[in-house]
Amino acid sequence: MSNPLFDQVDSIIARDPAARNRLEVITCYPGLHAVWIHRVSHGLWNLGLKWIARLLSMVSRWITGIEIHPAAKIGKRVFLDHGLGIVIGETTEIGDDCTIYQGVTLGGTSLYKGVKRHPTLGKGVVISAGAKVLGGFTVGDGARVGSNAVVLKEIPRELLQLAFRHAFCILIYQKPITPIARSKSIFRLMVLPQTSTILSRWR
Repeated sequence: MSNPLFDQVDSIIARDPAARNRLEVITCYPGLHAVWIHRVSHGLWNLGLKWIARLLSMVSRWITGIEIHPAAKIGKRVFLDHGLGIVIGETTEIGDDCTIYQGVTLGGTSLYKGVKRHPTLGKGVVISAGAKVLGGFTVGDGARVGSNAVVLKEIPRELLQLAFRHAFCILIYQKPITPIARSKSIFRLMVLPQTSTILSRWR
């Protein structure tokens, strides 16, 4: 019978060349600690103990540098690599076997309560360092988001999205990583007076 605890530890060892053994991962990986504490706070949230759940999530933030809202849903074998600066919002859903690197924000663009404000990640999604995925849409199974990309619209499954920043322009390039997604390839170049304007208007 498989052990969920060791399944997650072993999945980290398989994905991180720097991980040498189970003891090192269990004691020295803050992303793993953040997920474990979130399991407890999420359970408390579902039991209606919302203040305690939020307090526990804050303790986790102080310890690990990772902020996860207790209402967020996180699947099996999710790996928060390095982890520092990761923010995961309230209505976020993360599928099994996802990998999320440091500085990632899974955030919202809506201020309305009771609506889906944060993204849903399918299975096996990779979100690279510094990327921002904002809004209540779906990132398809196996999709990859490059470092520092700003994603405001749905990404089909098995698609690679990269964002290159230079001066006052952003180059958005979406490349299919398998033949399944080739028809979804998108190439955009946007030049406006300020980068912040580009990000706020590209919806």
